[in-house]
Amino acid sequence: MNQTEVLQVLMGILLCSVNGLLGLGSALDCSDQDPTGTRCSISVEKLLDRAIQHAELIYRMSDEARTLFEEMFIPLSISAYQGHLGNSCTSSLVHIPTSKTEIQQISDKWLLHSILILVQFWIDPLADLQDSLDRYDNAPSALLSKTRWMSTKLMNLKQGVLVLMSKMLDEGGLDLENNESLARHLAVPAMEEHVLRDYNALSCFKKDAHKVETFLKLLRCRHTDNLSCSLF
Repeated sequence: MNQTEVLQVLMGILLCSVNGLLGLGSALDCSDQDPTGTRCSISVEKLLDRAIQHAELIYRMSDEARTLFEEMFIPLSISAYQGHLGNSCTSSLVHIPTSKTEIQQISDKWLLHSILILVQFWIDPLADLQDSLDRYDNAPSALLSKTRWMSTKLMNLKQGVLVLMSKMLDEGGLDLENNESLARHLAVPAMEEHVLRDYNALSCFKKDAHKVETFLKLLRCRHTDNLSCSLF
């Protein structure tokens, strides 16, 4: 089994698992199976639909996790701190399109690369966040389970994006193994560094999870012959 076939199998597994976990659908419909039943070939359109579903779930979970954290640990007096998040989130640290005009004009190739950059950029920071929350004395179990779920599913989404790249671009995509951890860049006031760092990470991840969802929806729109695709 070559690398592309392995990634296709992984994509099938991840999408089946997330559907089963949250009760959102049945197993993949396979149009082409080998005698062992391990190969599942589905169209780009279906891959996009299911990748979008996956991204939507991650975004929804990030919103719930951030709300839980805010209710538990962030006093109302710090609400003004939200205005400073924009300068410390991933979009200001890595090269991805930010304006609506730029996003509309870039090719499918670079849209996919931007998605992969965002997804892979967050893998280590989410693992760091999970380690940090595990050391809290009073972190709600719901918060811990949600962040653990996001960390795991983001790894799966990365494999799904690689499958899309292999099918749409005939390439394996970018590999960003030398990514610096986002945690090194999240500047927060020293006196509240422990809590605000984690709150900042959750807030920034929510923003970038929404970007991933939006980019995937734009790709799907382009591939349904819609000539008037716009950002969602």
